[in-house]
Amino acid sequence: MNDRFLSVDQVAEVLGTTVRFPRRLIAERRITFVKVGRHVRIPESALREFLEARTVRPVQRRGRRYGKAA
Repeated sequence: MNDRFLSVDQVAEVLGTTVRFPRRLIAERRITFVKVGRHVRIPESALREFLEARTVRPVQRRGRRYGKAA
């Protein structure tokens, strides 16, 4: 296992949110986490998967609809 484990504070910093958001993700079981005693850690791979699953890709346009010469 070559994965780094992040604290809730570190995850919040990466996401640019308050610590409340990653704590809510954990409470709602929306992200994989590990309990080490009373500490909660999130594997970097789980954070990457979470972000990838919620990434919205831009729409690729096939051609121009308007302004085509007939």
